[in-house]
Amino acid sequence: MLHPDVRADRSRRLPEHGLAEAVSLANALPELDVLGGEVVRLPRLHPGMLFGSGKVEELKTRFKAEEVDLVLVDGSVTPVQQRNLEKEWGVKLLDRTGLILEIFADRARTREGVLQVELAALSYQRTRLVRAWTHLERQRGGFGFVGGPGETQLEADRRAIDDQVIRLKRQLDKVVKTRELHRASRRKVPFPIVALVGYTNAGKSTLFNRTTGADVLAKDMLFATLDPTMRGVTLPSGRKVILSDTVGFISDLPTQLVAAFRATLEEVLEADLILHVRDISHPETAEQAADVADILTSLGVGAATPMFEVWNKLDLVESSARDSLTVQAEAREGVFPVSALTGEGVAGLLDAVSQVFDEEKTERLMAVPFSDGRRRAWLHAEGVVLDETATDTGFAVRVRWTARQEKRYREL
Repeated sequence: MLHPDVRADRSRRLPEHGLAEAVSLANALPELDVLGGEVVRLPRLHPGMLFGSGKVEELKTRFKAEEVDLVLVDGSVTPVQQRNLEKEWGVKLLDRTGLILEIFADRARTREGVLQVELAALSYQRTRLVRAWTHLERQRGGFGFVGGPGETQLEADRRAIDDQVIRLKRQLDKVVKTRELHRASRRKVPFPIVALVGYTNAGKSTLFNRTTGADVLAKDMLFATLDPTMRGVTLPSGRKVILSDTVGFISDLPTQLVAAFRATLEEVLEADLILHVRDISHPETAEQAADVADILTSLGVGAATPMFEVWNKLDLVESSARDSLTVQAEAREGVFPVSALTGEGVAGLLDAVSQVFDEEKTERLMAVPFSDGRRRAWLHAEGVVLDETATDTGFAVRVRWTARQEKRYREL
């Protein structure tokens, strides 16, 4: 595993932590055996070989001595750089985008998830005429970057890929329409939606399982969850909510995947409350939180949606640091230190979630014209209508609702 660190391009994250995350990504694929990793510091990126000639030669010697078959580069590698390095080193090379695509292909379970990953992979492959598009004949999850048939095929057929893209988009349109129907059905149920978001491996699925009693795949592994999972939950106060577990975010997510997984992340846009789960024991928890905030902003999640910060993995924090974290959390509103694994602090979090929805209700008399049948139907579906009288132009509707429901009505 190589992590290029270019002097002119310093991010907010330490390269050593970036390398550790990249190694965790590689370990998420069971067929890979990571032999080692190195941060390669560069004054600049070389257009032809990525690295300087001396470094290329040094790495070639090491790869040959250790009998390396696959080299992972935690960054973007152009098709020309990939071809030149593979020829020089005599190995296969995979960049960050290709690796994440492999993991997503291995994890996706729902029909939509599988289609979105394939679409993202085709978009990636189309830019790489030197790569083989072998996923159509693969025998396992993945796209043939790591292994599989057709590895000696060096040219992709653009027209065939375009045909495949068109076919996948048609199938995806059908699946998305089905999910829209499911969402419409959920809107008719007067239960708020609580979405768990956070950096990958922050412990969202563990918290989801503890809260719902479900059995979602929860492992100390990046991208253990890819497809959205929703369950009904009865809070200690007796109030019912729908809890949604979403795909984990990650820094420098490939642009193809941001677009492909937008439909999956739309669950967050519909949430009435967002729980931002943070791995508070991670050395770069603040940087991870900033990455999540950036992605939420890009998705269009505004300040109007209430959000709690859940400082998870408290069980991994040393006792001396725990007291400091507790003081920090108490000084901020909407911050809850918890351990989803042991259950510490979870009850207090659920009480706070319940209080968010125990809002004061107000009555209002409104005129709804005949032409606004959708809004009238929504009012009845939400169960907020107290009485209704027909008028010459429509209906006089008296409702009793919360500020949250009024806001959603105005947005229809």
